[in-house]
Amino acid sequence: MNAVERTPLQEQRRGLAITAFTFTLWGLVPVYWHLLKAVPSQQIIAHRIIWSTVLVVAWLLISNGTGWWKQIAAQPRALPTLALSSLAIAFNWGLYIWAINAGHVIETSLGYFINPLVSVVLGVVVLKERLRGLQWLAVACAALGVTWLTVDAGTPPWIALGLACSFGLYGLLRKMISVDPVAGLGIESLYLFLPAIGFALWSEAGHGGGFFGGWGWPNDLLLILGGAVTALPLIGFAYGVKRIPLSLVGILQYIAPSLGLLLGVFFFREPFDSAKAIGFAAIWVGLLLFVSDSVYRSRKIPR
Repeated sequence: MNAVERTPLQEQRRGLAITAFTFTLWGLVPVYWHLLKAVPSQQIIAHRIIWSTVLVVAWLLISNGTGWWKQIAAQPRALPTLALSSLAIAFNWGLYIWAINAGHVIETSLGYFINPLVSVVLGVVVLKERLRGLQWLAVACAALGVTWLTVDAGTPPWIALGLACSFGLYGLLRKMISVDPVAGLGIESLYLFLPAIGFALWSEAGHGGGFFGGWGWPNDLLLILGGAVTALPLIGFAYGVKRIPLSLVGILQYIAPSLGLLLGVFFFREPFDSAKAIGFAAIWVGLLLFVSDSVYRSRKIPR
């Protein structure tokens, strides 16, 4: 009997609701970062790191004292691996915020549609995992879609590829160590905290606007709340995924980029012509094949 079967039905339903709500929040978050378009992207990412660190570390200290730190420090590979993963997630966050405020919301959604298939390729190349025939077909469809979008635009979708590869690398690094998701985020946040607060204070001293007061109190408040926008969904995700099957998580994760695409087309009014629709369609076919294969295989595993 696995962990999911031992979980009461009420807990499964709660986990499903929280996980779905978490992905919905991630899908709608471009609107939040767009409200901060008057603030330079580097400042937004610095504040995002600072305030999410305060919230995550406070949560860990309240819920588990210093036990979370001791558990991770006891693993020789954990701390250096988390240092690398902190760089990957910082790059991902920075590129994502810059892309939203530069008018590339649709391409950010493309990045997170591609991400699961990038993770599959990294698993094959780095971890020597083996793919089944349908999974290879899924990767081929996604590659065809990206190639089509590249030919149509005359240049590769660098933003989408940067987001997909950086988050895929982040997932790979986190897979290589066994740590609690929120505790791991706490360590990553601590690695990034001093550079982030140092940059914010340097900007304040040198340019009169880096920590507070440079963009008005509404933006200051949004910057502080950006820590909650970052940390709370991650905590909710960590709670939810322990209570529902991983195959269901794999399906729910497409809520976020789907909402991002809809926001890009209907809220931000970015162009989305038939050529882009063809490229996205090829990627969606790949995702459908991938998810179908995962669900089919999960149902075949004996209980």
